Amino acid sequence: MNRGSGSGNRGSGNTGHRDVYGPRGGVNLPALRGHNDALVLDLLRAAGPAGLGRTELAARTGLTPQAVSKITARLGADGLVAEAGRAASTGGKPRTLLRLVPDARHAVGVHLDRDELLAVRVDLAGRVVAEGGGPLDFGAGPEAAVEAVVRAVARVGDPAGPPLLGVGVAAPGPLDHRAGVMGRVTGFPSWKGFPLRGVLEGRLGLPVLLDKDTNAGAAAAAGAWLRATWPGAGAGAGAGAGADAYAGPDAEVAEVYAGGGARTCVYLHIGTGLGAGLWLGGGVYRGARSAAGEFGHQVLLLDGPRCRCGARGCVEALCLEAVARGDVPEAARIVGEAAANLVALLDVDRVLLGGRVVAAAPDVFVAGVGAVLAARALDPARPVVALAGAGVAEGAAEMALTPLFGRG
Repeated sequence: MNRGSGSGNRGSGNTGHRDVYGPRGGVNLPALRGHNDALVLDLLRAAGPAGLGRTELAARTGLTPQAVSKITARLGADGLVAEAGRAASTGGKPRTLLRLVPDARHAVGVHLDRDELLAVRVDLAGRVVAEGGGPLDFGAGPEAAVEAVVRAVARVGDPAGPPLLGVGVAAPGPLDHRAGVMGRVTGFPSWKGFPLRGVLEGRLGLPVLLDKDTNAGAAAAAGAWLRATWPGAGAGAGAGAGADAYAGPDAEVAEVYAGGGARTCVYLHIGTGLGAGLWLGGGVYRGARSAAGEFGHQVLLLDGPRCRCGARGCVEALCLEAVARGDVPEAARIVGEAAANLVALLDVDRVLLGGRVVAAAPDVFVAGVGAVLAARALDPARPVVALAGAGVAEGAAEMALTPLFGRG
């Protein structure tokens, strides 16, 4: 997309656009023209179908009305923005409202799990419009997985549909998010050092973003309020689709995110393994080496059962052992104890649960984790425990969308 820009900030006292992720003011330097476009698109995305007027956009970005008019005209020509109607008159000429056009562009998200693959195509509002998946043998090696991803992207794609902005791929960690290279995944040594992002970009001819599955889950969970803002969707609506997602009704999502926007939260993924995605300071926290969130390998029981990582008494080993013997309440209690440690360290206000094990018994996990957090709370204002409003594949797609909205 060609994104030039308008110019003109108003007054040095301007605080800029403050959204749910923090202040992000308009910039008028020619080299940063795309930044201003992204600010406007981001605001329109958050506003939903009702849209915003140019005056409101100018006030929230700190740009002049003339600059906003130029930006919105260009975005309209690109098909990204359209009129949403007119606001009620307050005595003068009714204001024209503008809205994001969700079907102007799409993105694909792929979740590579140890035994299955799920792919979704989403619109600019993050709503699923197509999905597909199937079994995957992660142990067969990187080359087989690459072929599976290429087939999945083709399956959910639409050659006659909107252009694809890119593909987000969520995979088991550890991995190097910045370099796009896989690490030594526990139990799968053949993946170490494989440049998955680069190989897929070469095969797909599209930008590819690679991240840990738990980080994608955190991005999806933190942005679930957005899907409640935009009603309806395509054929795959609400799909957090597949065994590794649990998407509650829009009303439930809206209640969890009352007030709109992402708060500080932790996403706990319980599937073939256990991990955490951390949403801190307005974005995914990955750590200096992309290694943050190894939730499943904190030791809860000294000299406990052997974990596949080589240690003993890890949360993952204890939890999955309880699941294997059919004691789901005990598995939830174990996750709760580990989550309580995390809450005490990070002081998060949301603990969001996802993954196939949670999807099989959502009420048990919400109640079980919540009971432990309540019992161990040091502060009356303990965090909310809820189901994540979206799945990992949706989070991977969200990560592919973020550069358009200035969050990449």
